[in-house]
Amino acid sequence: MSTRPIGLLIADDHAVVRAGLRALLEGDPDFEVLAEAASGEEAVRLAVRLVPDVVLMDLRFAGPGTGIDGVEAVRRLAVEAPGVRVLMLTSYSGRSDIVRALEAGARGYVLKAGPPGELFRAVRGAAGGALTLAPEVVGELVGQVVSPDHDLTEREIEVVGLMAEGRSNKAIAEALFLSEATVKTHLVRIYRKLKVENRAAAVSEAVRRGLLDLS
Repeated sequence: MSTRPIGLLIADDHAVVRAGLRALLEGDPDFEVLAEAASGEEAVRLAVRLVPDVVLMDLRFAGPGTGIDGVEAVRRLAVEAPGVRVLMLTSYSGRSDIVRALEAGARGYVLKAGPPGELFRAVRGAAGGALTLAPEVVGELVGQVVSPDHDLTEREIEVVGLMAEGRSNKAIAEALFLSEATVKTHLVRIYRKLKVENRAAAVSEAVRRGLLDLS
């Protein structure tokens, strides 16, 4: 049975990069490029209007008139188009950039220099609600491991692992044979221990502390 292609919006300030990504992605029947944006603000406008499944978002937009950066665009989309998943596709792999993007709500972080298969996997993962990080990104986060004041329990790590797969509270409860109320209690404790405020940031921080391996 055929299924609808994954609708994509490409946001990058370089026309050559956008053209290359369009040609690469449209070579796979699973993907359909709905539009291109040359700035973060244009990406937000188009995503709100077209509601793509995934936005491929550059981290930084250079030049006059480009306005907000990719992270701010992710924050705005989380409010204005919460059903749209954003995958960061950038040349920057510094830990602060990665954490900022994930805390803003990005569903993945992939480097432009990576192989096409890695990009395809990340797009499919983001469309399905999973959090996907390039191996170099995971390495950057794990390489910054610190000794936490409060470690997660084995059960809490299981919950974070299922969150990383994009599972809802109900799906986590079913997988672990718990009530949804118990899962919510675990989330409150996880957020407090990791000092974060949302699911993507919890997964990112768990990876950074070496508590979770997404490779």
